Amino acid sequence: MPRIPSVRGRLKDIPVPGRKKVLLAAPRGYCAGVDRAVIAVEKALDHYGAPVYVRKQIVHNIHVVTELEKRGAIFVEEVDEVPEGAHVVFSAHGVSPAVVNSAAERGLHAIDATCPLVTKVHREAVRFARDDYEILLIGHEGHEEVEGTAGEAPDHVTLVNSPDDVPNIEVSDPDKVVWLSQTTLSVDETMETVRRLRERFPNLQDPPSDDICYATQNRQVAIKKVAQGADLVIVVGSANSSNSVRLVEVALEYGAKAAYRVDYSTEVKQEWLEGVETVGVTSGASVPEGLVQEVLLELADAGFGEVEEVKTAEEDLMFSLPKELRKDLQGNRDARAIGGRNRAAASA
Repeated sequence: MPRIPSVRGRLKDIPVPGRKKVLLAAPRGYCAGVDRAVIAVEKALDHYGAPVYVRKQIVHNIHVVTELEKRGAIFVEEVDEVPEGAHVVFSAHGVSPAVVNSAAERGLHAIDATCPLVTKVHREAVRFARDDYEILLIGHEGHEEVEGTAGEAPDHVTLVNSPDDVPNIEVSDPDKVVWLSQTTLSVDETMETVRRLRERFPNLQDPPSDDICYATQNRQVAIKKVAQGADLVIVVGSANSSNSVRLVEVALEYGAKAAYRVDYSTEVKQEWLEGVETVGVTSGASVPEGLVQEVLLELADAGFGEVEEVKTAEEDLMFSLPKELRKDLQGNRDARAIGGRNRAAASA
């Protein structure tokens, strides 16, 4: 989808009985894993020149992908589309061992930009499979992260798409069952799935630590608070971003009268604002802050110039870049090797 630049004056200021304002959720936008993955592609292009190939979308955001394509990144579905000997980056969502082996067989120079929190879930799957546990993986069928995690232990994993799947789950030994989850799910729905699983399998074991990532949880907590006072919630994020889609659902569940997801500010419709006094705004974990600021500018044209930040957490987690990219072109340690770009704008 090509980007349509923000158009000032497109939205009109129609009077309402009360005072118009925006509740801006914080934290929002880029998480540490997304930041790391995007910088990995940027630095690979700096180091090796275009083209650099990326298996799947590096993160689930159409704007990020489009901007990287302009710089020379080529996105492919599978590694067999990559010319032998070329550089390929694995996306933040992770890959299965079969994909790693396929890349090696083709002589590709692979750079693994998997989010470390996803890698943690992979390691848990390997560990529990080694101990002969049956793994109930809560996640969405077809999502790259689920495919990567399941690929670590395909003979031990059963996918659980939703709480409604639970009655149909069968295990060979109910005393050796553990649940893991996709990192970008709704916290509430995941816990409901676990509750129902435990009713069927009382000895169900929990993972050693929470699988749903800190950023997903933080953004859901923030939008829950915002939604309580919002007539309308706008979530900036792409349709294939699980965490962005969940934010819309959570906003509706926690009191927003209406909630919509947009990729760009130009998708905000005038009719959404009719009779609205308070608009909640947030963004998914793979969304650049600039896209949120464009939404705020257009909302200001419609009379929503007052912005009140609703902050529920501080985020300072940083991840090291993949080892191949921790030095600059002169061989010196890169200032972005740990910590990536400055994300202060997204949490300020």
